[in-house]
Amino acid sequence: MTVDSLLQTIPPMAVYLVVGVVIGLESLGIPLPGEIALVSAALLASRHTLDINPVGVGAAATIGAIIGDTIGYSVGHRYGMSLFERLGKRFPKHFGPGHVALAKQLFTRWGVWAVFFGRFIALLRIFAGPLAGALKMPYRKFLAANATGAILWAGGTTAVVYYLGMAAEKWLSRFSWVALVVAVVIGVAFTLVMRERTAAAIAKLHDEHDWDTLKET
Repeated sequence: MTVDSLLQTIPPMAVYLVVGVVIGLESLGIPLPGEIALVSAALLASRHTLDINPVGVGAAATIGAIIGDTIGYSVGHRYGMSLFERLGKRFPKHFGPGHVALAKQLFTRWGVWAVFFGRFIALLRIFAGPLAGALKMPYRKFLAANATGAILWAGGTTAVVYYLGMAAEKWLSRFSWVALVVAVVIGVAFTLVMRERTAAAIAKLHDEHDWDTLKET
């Protein structure tokens, strides 16, 4: 069985559901590779032999992002900052005091714009909803920033990857699997770079402030 024939067995609805669920859970606060899922699905949509619609991919990503962030906001609003203390004890690599302190600093500095631009930043993509709720950001402002950020991120990413995939298809027609592998590798590399930058920012914050002070601010 060739790669093309294998890909053709994947129902388009399954792709939309996977994209929506993965991005929704990531937006809820669960560290999942939402960006990789979106890029991979958009690349699949660029294959003319498949029935995957790029509009469907973008819509699934947008809906998942908005719903996930909204649920995260509700949870954060209900449990407050104590939620992050509990998560920090269970998942210190993702919700440690350094991550929370950095996210709080960005929210304090940028306010509602942290929610909008947070869709494009791995750290804030996980923290935006719960932290906005915990900090009691007005829901209308949160929803407006959340929705517009999700539409721009999901729609923009899908469109760019889709058209790049279309342009590259004739060059990769004999090695269609290469495009998917390259997309995943780029996504993983980008994720690792962002993690390193986040770790550096946390270390710098640690040097400038005391953790106890940061928790209270």
